[in-house]
Amino acid sequence: MIPRRSPSGLAVLLCVLLAGCGTAGPTPGAATSPQSATPSQSAAGSPTTPPDPTAVYADIEAQIRALRGLEAKSPVEPKVLDEAALGKSIQDQFTKDNPAALVSANERLLKGLGLLPPDASLRDLYISLLTGQVAGLYNPEDKTLYVVSKSGGLGPTEKTTFAHEYTHALQDQNFGLAGMNLDAPGEGDRAIARLSLVEGDATLTMSLWQLDNLSQAEILQLLSESLDPKATAALAAMPAVLRESLLFPYTSGLTFTQGLQGSGGWEAVNAAFGKPPASTEQILHPEKFASGEAPIRVDLPDDLAAKLGAGWKVGLEDTLGEFQLKPWLADAGASASGAEEAAAGWGGDRTTIVDGPNGAFAIVVSSRWDTPADAAEFATKAREVIPGLASPGDVLALVDRTAVTVVIASGSDLVGRVENLLGLAG
Repeated sequence: MIPRRSPSGLAVLLCVLLAGCGTAGPTPGAATSPQSATPSQSAAGSPTTPPDPTAVYADIEAQIRALRGLEAKSPVEPKVLDEAALGKSIQDQFTKDNPAALVSANERLLKGLGLLPPDASLRDLYISLLTGQVAGLYNPEDKTLYVVSKSGGLGPTEKTTFAHEYTHALQDQNFGLAGMNLDAPGEGDRAIARLSLVEGDATLTMSLWQLDNLSQAEILQLLSESLDPKATAALAAMPAVLRESLLFPYTSGLTFTQGLQGSGGWEAVNAAFGKPPASTEQILHPEKFASGEAPIRVDLPDDLAAKLGAGWKVGLEDTLGEFQLKPWLADAGASASGAEEAAAGWGGDRTTIVDGPNGAFAIVVSSRWDTPADAAEFATKAREVIPGLASPGDVLALVDRTAVTVVIASGSDLVGRVENLLGLAG
C-alpha cells in the first residue's frame, strides 16, 4: 500500500482493481508481439500440471522487466491472500493512515458540499469500496506485494494482478515512490494527479503484458472474473465522488500514460516520474502537462477561524482541483458534459471547512480560472448546485475577473459573516 490523498483527502491504497483486470488496447506506437505461451504453460510444461507459482512469478517478472525496460534492484516475494485476509489488511492500514479526526473532517466537508448522504459513514463507505474492489496491492513501506486468490489457484486474474503490482515494485525501486509525496497534507489534487501517473503506467504495462502472454481462453476467463456482479453493483451504489476517485487514476491515468508512451516511448514515462504532474488538470489535459502550466496558487486567510470567534477552528484545508469539482457540479443535475465544461478552465483553488460551536460550520471554495469566461461558466453551474444543498450558500464572482468564491454554511447569517470577513460582501 502507498498512502495518497483522495478526493476526500484520505490516505488510501496503491492497488489493482477487480474492474482494472480487463484488457486494454495497446497504446499507439507501442510494440506488441504475437501470442506466446502463457507463463503457466512454459513453467509447468503441460497445461494439466499444476504450475509452480515461484516459476510463474519469475517468468512474469522477467517479462515485465523486458516490456517496461526497468531493472530490478532487489527481489520481490509475493504473498497470496484470500479475500478476507486482504480485507483485514486494508482495514488495518486505512485505520493506521487515517486518524479519526481527519476522517470526520472529510466527512463533514463532503456532506456540506452535498456529495455524501447525511447519514453516511465515510469510513465505512471507503473500507467497503476498497475491500470490494481490490485484487492486489504493493506496499512500499515494507516492499511487500500482495495478490488475492479467490480459488487458491494461480489463474489469469492472479497473474495479471501480479504483473500490475510488480510494475509498482519496479517503479518504487527505480524512481522512489515515497519521494512523490502522495500523502502530503493539503495536496489532494496533486496527489491524485501523481497517483494517476503511477497507476496509469502500471495499468498500461499490465495491459500490454496481457496481449503478449495470455491465451485467448485466459483473456476470456479474465474478463468473466473481472465482471463480478457483486463488485460491480457495490461500485455503482457508491456516491459518485468516491467511485470516481477510485477509478480516475486507472482510467484517466491510463489515457495520460498512453499519450506519453505513444509519443515518446517509455523514456517519456520515466521522465514524467522525474517531474510528475502537478494537478488533475494536467492529467485531463495532457497538453498542459507538456507545456508546464502549473496551478495558480490560491491562499485563504490564516485567521478566518479566529475572526469567527471563540470555539472556531479549521477542520480541513485542501485543493479540490478540476477532477473533484466535476462531480460536485454534476450532482446539481447538470449534464455530465456540462459539468466537464464548467470544471474545465480551472486555474487553482483552495477549499476549507471551519467548525464552530454546536455543530456550526462554514465551507469556503476559493477558485481561480484561466479566463473570465471560464470563471463565469463555473459560477453559473455552481449557482445551480446551491439550492439543492442541505445548507444555505452563495456564489460570488468578480465582474470581468477570474476569481469565484463559493461559501456554504450552517446558517444564512453565517454565510454573510464569512463573506464579510473575506471582503466579498457587496
